[in-house]
Order: sequence, then structure tokens, then C-alpha cells
Amino acid sequence: MDDGYQLSFSTAGAGGLQITLAGSWETRHHLPETGRLESWLDSHPGIQQLDFDCTAMTAWDSALLTFLVRVTAIAGKNNIRVEQSGLPDGVQRLLHLASAVPERKGARRSAGKVPFLARVGNQATAAAGSATEALAFLGEATLSLARLVCGKAQFRWSDLWLTVQQTGAQALGIVALISFLVGMILAYIGAAQLVNFGATMYVADLVGIGMARAMGAMMTGIIMAGRTGAAFAAQLGTMQVNEEIDALETLGISSMDFLVLPRMLALILMMPLLTLYSDLFGILGGLFVSVTTFDIGIMEYLHRTQEAVKVRHIMVGLTEASVYGVLVAVAGCYQGIKCGRSSSAVGAAATSAVVSGILLIVIATAFLTVIFNVLGI
Repeated sequence: MDDGYQLSFSTAGAGGLQITLAGSWETRHHLPETGRLESWLDSHPGIQQLDFDCTAMTAWDSALLTFLVRVTAIAGKNNIRVEQSGLPDGVQRLLHLASAVPERKGARRSAGKVPFLARVGNQATAAAGSATEALAFLGEATLSLARLVCGKAQFRWSDLWLTVQQTGAQALGIVALISFLVGMILAYIGAAQLVNFGATMYVADLVGIGMARAMGAMMTGIIMAGRTGAAFAAQLGTMQVNEEIDALETLGISSMDFLVLPRMLALILMMPLLTLYSDLFGILGGLFVSVTTFDIGIMEYLHRTQEAVKVRHIMVGLTEASVYGVLVAVAGCYQGIKCGRSSSAVGAAATSAVVSGILLIVIATAFLTVIFNVLGI
């Protein structure tokens, strides 16, 4: 007896083997090793049939099934026929179900630890493949814009205006709130340093130029990445799950023109306008702090802002906003188009759209800032 079960082997006539199972065969006991059976078969050649005797068995669960599957596999390798009539009826039915559909080749994954260099190589290969797919998607989006210019793009103008409303008018509230708070933060940070030099009046210059050149466009882009980019990914991902995109392609309608182009155009059009709106509320946030905390007059603040903020500063911000609009739209649509076929994949696509959109905005901000400084703009 070993941990509640009994296992023994005996010959049964010419070329027969009987396995006697007794006691409790449950998972709370350790499973017996099949090496005992292999050793017994090596010492008794010529076995052609295997039978079971379970009359003394008191209890069983999946532990018994696991053992019997292993025994059946060993018998199959040795060309031994297995007779299951001596097993309980429930065990026979479960074994029949287990063997009804053969195991798919390669279904089991190795539990061994993958070497560090192999993991690095796999990650690098996956990153390179993703980058190649993203560049290909960007190229297809560019070709779709070219078809629009030539009047050959397949999309509905009603979809464009609906997306314009969703990405523009419906985003005014959150853009105004965030921009106003960012303007207040810039004013407080700037005044904390300028007060040491008696130059708190230049808070207006700091807030105005900061919002017009960078912060207005960047904050608007981040808001749209979290709000609109995720929505694009979720919408297109759901369509991918429901096979609507496949249906469009089957009908000969380009999904790039019909689905991606209106969303990309909407953000290209709305991002500069939202950026101007953001600049205004950022300046108002700085005005609020300056008037209520640092005793700067309203007219003085507005006059300093008018003198500091030039047209070139506004144009820099609008240029950045257009670039951010393209990046957010491409990131959201790319993640949605490449979404998997499950509900969890839709959520993952929305999350990836937000992360990649914000990352691209930050990278683009760094590059554009360097370029504008080199050009002296």
C-alpha cells in the first residue's frame, strides 16, 4: 500500500497482463510511477493484452484517469491491446471522451525556461515586425489621402461630419478644463521663480508662449489620444470581431478609405481648432492666477500676452497640432484594424492605442522642438 492506493501486476494466461487497482485513487494521494509497469513489461516479453481488476477499489477521481492515460500510452508504444471492461463505467466513459479527439500536434508547450538571449531575440523580432506593420499602415493611410485628393476615395461624407462632431464639439469641455488648469500650473511655477527678481509681470509671457508653442497642442493631443484614439480602436476592434471589416473587403470597399480616412481627416481638421481653444483657456488660467494671487491687472496681463505671443508661436503650435492629429488617428485606427477576434482583444487594442498615441506625441514633440529651434522659428 502506498498513500492510500494498491497497485500490482500479474500474468493472465498466455500473453496477458492483469493490473490490479485497489484502495483510494484520488488526487490527495501521490500518483504511482508508470516506471514500474515499464520495468515489468521489460522483464515479461510477449505481452499482447492488458486487463484491469478494480473490484477492491474504494474511491477514484482524476488521479486514476491520469494514471490510466499514461498506462494506455505505454501499451500503445508496445503494441499491447488494452481491455477496459474491468474498469468502472464512469472511468470507461471518460477515457472514451479523452480519446475521441486526438491531441493536436504541438498543442503542448514546453514548460522549460527560455534562455535570456532567446527572450531578447523574440522581443526584438516582434518589435521589428510591429514596426514594419505600422509603417505599412502609415503608407496605406498616405495613399488613401492621395486618393482623396484625386477624388477616388471610397467613403461617406456623413461619416466624416459625424466624426468631426465627436472629435471636436464633444471634446470642448474636457479640453477647456485641462487647459485652464495647465495655464494655472504654468503661472504658479513661473511666478514662484520670477518673484525673486521682481518680474512677476512676465508670467503672462511665460504662460502665453508656453501654451501657444507647445503645451496647448501637446495637452490637446494627449487628451485626444485618451479620448478619441481609444474610441477609434474600440470601434474598429469591435467591427473586426464582428467581421464587418472582412465584409467590406469582400464587397470590394477599401477599409482604409471607408473607415480610417474619415477619422484621420476629422482629427487633422479639429486638432488645430482645439489647440487654439486650448491656448485661450490656458491663457485665461494664467490670468486667473495672476489677478487673484499676484495682484496683476487684467489689462496689464492681456497687454503683456499680446506683446509676447507672436504669429509664429501660434503657427508652431498649429503645425504640431496637425502632426499630433495624424499620429493619434493612425495609432487608434491601426490598433483597431489589427485587433484580435475576442472581446479581450478589443480592450487590449484600446489600451495600446492610448499608450502608443501618447508615446508618439511625446517623441514628436521632442523632434519638432529641436527642428523649430534649429530653424530659428
